[in-house]
Amino acid sequence: MRLGRLSKVTLGAITGLVLALIYVPLLVVLVNSFSTSKNLVWPPPGFTLEWWGKAFRNAGALEALWTSVLVALSSTIIALVLGTLISIALQRYQFFGRDTVSLLVILPIALPGIVTGIALNNAFRTILDLKLTILTVIIAHATFCIVTVFNNVLARLRRMGTNFEEASSDLGAGLWTTFRLVTFPQLRSALFAGGLLAFALSFDEIVVTTFTIGGGVETLPIWILNNLFRPNQAPVVSVIAVVLVVVSVIPIYIAQRIAGSEQTRR
Repeated sequence: MRLGRLSKVTLGAITGLVLALIYVPLLVVLVNSFSTSKNLVWPPPGFTLEWWGKAFRNAGALEALWTSVLVALSSTIIALVLGTLISIALQRYQFFGRDTVSLLVILPIALPGIVTGIALNNAFRTILDLKLTILTVIIAHATFCIVTVFNNVLARLRRMGTNFEEASSDLGAGLWTTFRLVTFPQLRSALFAGGLLAFALSFDEIVVTTFTIGGGVETLPIWILNNLFRPNQAPVVSVIAVVLVVVSVIPIYIAQRIAGSEQTRR
């Protein structure tokens, strides 16, 4: 289908407007992280690196950063193990209720975060009688991180087919040997991309975290929310927000490049 000149200009203008609405506010945050003002004002009266130094010496921010990394890594590991096992079970085996299980696995990513957060909060506190700690946050994040790994691995399994696995079985290899030597090498890039996406998704999650985190523990997004309107903290918060954006974007970019290179090879 060929578009006329007017259609191209219109679509280009709409695309530019949408991208501006998304990225101009991020650019404002970046510029404000170098502002000499202690408040979020525009335009900045001057520029300085003072806030970047203070941000990286802020004990609360550094502790929150470590907590976010710990939560993201832990939930990603859980998601890699469970997401891979579930995708293999659903793709390679036939059993009653398979479609229902597939729906239930994907559902957490489709539900509003506040619904998931309230449900998990009730489950932890009333049903399981657990105190809200960093462990409950990890479990909560794993519920939706599994989806990214599941989707990546399931798509790869569908493209792989079963010829190599069947040949391995015919040659006498057991289930674990076939997975280790045949299936896993073909899944590595999909697992890596899914793990990166899961890490990024967990690292900047705030809604579910708010309902499942205990007192005295802060992830980086929670720290930003709690310090946003405190006196003289606005520039430091802008610096931490820029760091959060960078840490979230890098895994997504790498995952996209992996997916692009896989598509080019095919």
